[in-house]
Amino acid sequence: MILDEFKLDGRVAVVSGAASGMGKNMAIGLAEAGADVLLADINDDGMQVTADEITALGRRAVPVHCDVSCFEDIEALWNVLDSEYGKVDFLGNVAGEGFLSRPEALTDEQLTQVLQNLVIGRYAMSRNAGQRMIRDGGGSIVSIGSLASLTAMGRGHIAYSMAMGAVAQMTRELSTEWATYGIRVNAILPAQVTNPGLIQRMDEDPNLHHQFISGIPIGRMGNPEEIKGIAVWLASGASSFTTGALIPFDGGNLAMNGGGTPGWITRQRLEESAE
Repeated sequence: MILDEFKLDGRVAVVSGAASGMGKNMAIGLAEAGADVLLADINDDGMQVTADEITALGRRAVPVHCDVSCFEDIEALWNVLDSEYGKVDFLGNVAGEGFLSRPEALTDEQLTQVLQNLVIGRYAMSRNAGQRMIRDGGGSIVSIGSLASLTAMGRGHIAYSMAMGAVAQMTRELSTEWATYGIRVNAILPAQVTNPGLIQRMDEDPNLHHQFISGIPIGRMGNPEEIKGIAVWLASGASSFTTGALIPFDGGNLAMNGGGTPGWITRQRLEESAE
C-alpha cells in the first residue's frame, strides 16, 4: 500500500528551529507520521511546548538547547542524540537567522554571522548526520532554503540571499557525494510563510503584504503547518528516488514571470469592472 510508504514508525528525526514556525510544525508532522524527535532551538520554553505536543501524540521528544551558529552546541547536540537514540534517520535544518542591510552598509562581521547561522551551522549539522547515516546505511537530510536561493529579493536581503544560495549548492553537492550511501539530500524553498518576524515587518510597512501576495498566484501567504506534508514525504520511503532537489514551497511564486499577473488579481479586476 502506498500510504505505508509515508509511515515513519521506528525512525528518529532531528529538527532545528523546533520551538516555532516551520521547525515546530515539521517536528510535529514527523511525529504524527510515527517518528521520535530530537528537538533543537535556543528558545527553551517554546521547544518544551513542542516536546509536550509530541509526547501527547505518543511519540518521544528530547529537547536540547542548541545555537546552530555555535560548534560547541552542535557537538553537544549530537552527543545527546547518540546517548538518547543511537541513530538518526532524518535531519531537518530549519534554524538560522538572517540580517537585513543595504549592500553598501553591510559590515564584514554582519555578513560573517549570517553565513555562520545559515550555511556553516547547517553544514556542520549535515556533516554530523551524514557521518551517522553513512555508518547505518542511509537517511534523509532536508534544509530550509528560500526562493532567495535562486532569485534576488532586494530590500536589504543581500546577506540572506548569499547564504541561501550557498544552502542550495550545499544541497546539490551533498546529494551527489552521499547518494552512494543511501543518503538523500534535498532543500525546500519557501516563499513568504507567516511567522512573528514577518508579521511585524508587514505591520511596520502596510504595503508589504500586498507586494508579497501580488507575486503569489495562489493568492495568499503560506502557513507554517503546510510544511508537514512535504517534510513527511521527504523523510519517508515515498520519496526514495528524490535527491538533490530544490523544491519550491511558494504558492506558484517561482513559476510566474516577474511581469505576470496572478489569476486571482485578474479575476478581482474583472469582478470590480462588472459592478
